[in-house]
Amino acid sequence: MEIETEIEELIKEQVVNQKQIVLYNDDVNSFEHVIECLIKYCKHTPNQAEQCTLIIHYNGKCSVKAGGFDDLLPIYTAMIDNKLSASIE
Repeated sequence: MEIETEIEELIKEQVVNQKQIVLYNDDVNSFEHVIECLIKYCKHTPNQAEQCTLIIHYNGKCSVKAGGFDDLLPIYTAMIDNKLSASIE
């Protein structure tokens, strides 16, 4: 029983510590550029990247990648370096 409790606590801790990269709509970047960046840096499929781009366009933002902060930081940095509007939340 103790092992199950410890495992549950570890899982809860991972969920609480999970962050996400949120990409925001702008009037500067083309759909093609955003799609290319999502495929290259977030490892999205072309379909997935296109769907995220449409969500960003119509809703103003979209969570494009989830994980630990250390894993997301290089992806976030690449997005910013490519002139995309993004944040880690």
